[in-house]
Amino acid sequence: MGITTKCCNKKYFLKTSIVLVLTSFSCLGFAQKKTEEQKFTTIDYAPFSDNTGHWYIIADKHNMINALPDKPRYKPTEIENIADNMLLFQKNNGGWPKNYDYFAILTPEQKEIVKANKNLTNTTFDNGCTYTQIAALAIAYKATGIEKYKTGAIKGLEFVLKAQYANGGWPQYYPIEKDNYSSHITYNDDAMLGIMQLLKDILDGKPQYALVDNKLRAKLQYAYNKGLDCIIKTQIVDDGKPTAWCQQYDEVTLQPAWARKFEPPCICNKESASLVKFLMTINHPNKEVVNAIQNAVIWFDESIIHNTIIKTIDAPRVQTPYKISTHDRIVVIDSTAPAIWTRYYELKTHRPMFCNRDSKVVYSLSEVARERRDGYGWYNYEPQKVLNKYPKWQQKWAIDKDVLRNK
Repeated sequence: MGITTKCCNKKYFLKTSIVLVLTSFSCLGFAQKKTEEQKFTTIDYAPFSDNTGHWYIIADKHNMINALPDKPRYKPTEIENIADNMLLFQKNNGGWPKNYDYFAILTPEQKEIVKANKNLTNTTFDNGCTYTQIAALAIAYKATGIEKYKTGAIKGLEFVLKAQYANGGWPQYYPIEKDNYSSHITYNDDAMLGIMQLLKDILDGKPQYALVDNKLRAKLQYAYNKGLDCIIKTQIVDDGKPTAWCQQYDEVTLQPAWARKFEPPCICNKESASLVKFLMTINHPNKEVVNAIQNAVIWFDESIIHNTIIKTIDAPRVQTPYKISTHDRIVVIDSTAPAIWTRYYELKTHRPMFCNRDSKVVYSLSEVARERRDGYGWYNYEPQKVLNKYPKWQQKWAIDKDVLRNK
């Protein structure tokens, strides 16, 4: 009897243990699935901050509508309302205009005005536009299964494909605006990089992009490959030495080009750092990508500025055609300062440089007019993020060559 009881207890214990283990795995799977699904319960404000900021700060006479005072916004969890706004602003060609708050709760009158302007072709990738709306619609479709959000996202992706140059670059605006710097291949403010990141997310199989079928995926893969080739081809080689990238390039010659009057052809460390961080996310990078990263890392290390801090100080109020300035920026020498970089370095000489709205190049921040001195990011720390990431990347993908050894 005792033996029988012991055996029965053992069998019961084993059976119970199996059930508990299976239940644990089931719960774990449910928890993982729940965590995965939680990613698709909100559409984040952050990717749209540039658009939003411009809409509320600048009442542009060219806007279809301008911000009304004290208007509420949809919460990030109000996915359908936000996605409906995305579709409302989407143009018939598939792209989006810039500098609106896509989270704004619009009046019926505002909605009618936006709807009446569907045929306007002021569609752009500037200020985080178009690729962010596509990403938001993909989240909305994943969260709701509502077909119109999928349709809008696919239409946006087709617009991206149409806008790409044969050489792999993307302009700032599409359709192309002739005799305008917006036709240039644009790295400025991460315009082309935003497109490339979207394509990479799709090709990497992120779940919200399951809406992309194999036929479209193949087209996006081809576009991504061309875009990557364009990035590699446009890395600036000065007197035989690879450096980094410019903010924008002539779409035909692939040479650094002027954009706005204070944005000259030069080596631009801010946008270059973003490009390198992107390249570092590529798994099993080919030789060209590895070399581009290594050469840029050398450049960032060699272009460090030491003992320098940029301070923002209060200053008399100045009204300009572009903004109201109540601050100024000054350079302070400080031996304890971390490494810093100017945004611009002159081609050939590699001197830190600045520029005014009259297109006159100067070589110190104090020579920049007050409005631009206070209104543009002339110094930055972005290359440090690349240098911080480099050791881990190098150990994984370039084990035989550490370009910062003994630094």
